Amino acid sequence: MLVSWNVTKRCNLYCEHCYRDSGPDAQVAGQLSTEEGRRLIDGVKAAGFRLLIFSGGEPLVREDVCELIAYAASIGLHPAMGSNGTLLTAEKARELKEAGLGGIAISIDSADPAPHNRFRNAADGWERAVEGIRHAQRAGIKVQINMTLKEDNVGDFEQVAQLAEELGVSSLHPFFLVPTGRAINIEEDALKAERYYTVLRNVLRKQRTTSLEIKPTCAPQFMPLAKEMNLEMRYTRGCLAGIAYCSVLPDGDVHICPYLPVKVGNVRELPFDEIWRDNPVFRDLRNFKKYEGACGSCPDVKSCGGCRARSYYYSGGNFLAEEPWCHKRPPGAVRKAMEG
Repeated sequence: MLVSWNVTKRCNLYCEHCYRDSGPDAQVAGQLSTEEGRRLIDGVKAAGFRLLIFSGGEPLVREDVCELIAYAASIGLHPAMGSNGTLLTAEKARELKEAGLGGIAISIDSADPAPHNRFRNAADGWERAVEGIRHAQRAGIKVQINMTLKEDNVGDFEQVAQLAEELGVSSLHPFFLVPTGRAINIEEDALKAERYYTVLRNVLRKQRTTSLEIKPTCAPQFMPLAKEMNLEMRYTRGCLAGIAYCSVLPDGDVHICPYLPVKVGNVRELPFDEIWRDNPVFRDLRNFKKYEGACGSCPDVKSCGGCRARSYYYSGGNFLAEEPWCHKRPPGAVRKAMEG
């Protein structure tokens, strides 16, 4: 069970696909204070979660992030971080380690600096991210590489995996682009239908030839596919939204997941653990009989569940709708989703 807390909307970069529409000029007024953050962390612990991911925006622009990480660690949570890596100096890496940070995921979208830097709107973003990875490793922080997969960089997946091996990171998580936030503007670059499945199978095959842990994200069909391919996975379900995962925005709003803009409460109004336990939206997501279409009748609903965020976008706002790219849907339904 894990919670992703977007501790700030501000970021030093302006990436094309940002789900939170973050950037250097993003407003920070209204974000949870340090004390409110501590209360949120208490609620996360009370709800039975173990892993708390500090994300953003860019979490390293928040001055009290080490204090919040230390508090989370002190009450028995496992703090981790999602970062673009460009602000991760040797000194900051040591501070994070001392605070109790267990792991950090840093985004690398290409083995070639140029496309990564264009996508992230940063002249030297790739170079600084790689240096950030090295700083984290020297400080004793476990490193994961996140790669956003889309039509124009799927051919670079093998090279990114090779780079990850050379850098000595522990895992590579390819994120399949979901149209939300600024990513709506590049929806045409998202992998769809058979192309989606072809790439997903290729990603899973890589697990046979690498010591990296490969975990497709926002592609929940990886679970039944891995079973078909006789691949051992330590995971139990594809889409965790509302079941073992949710996100908290900078202002305390609780969403189903970072890629699904459905508010279910605010931690300034109700403790997080009460929202997690009692909100009817979460209850619906945990009742698989509520799922609609092919997802509702699918024998893999417990292990896959379909991407709730992708279902929400392509259905026009129904997070219980069937997964648009599932190969078990009728061909006409897939075509309709692509045209819609």
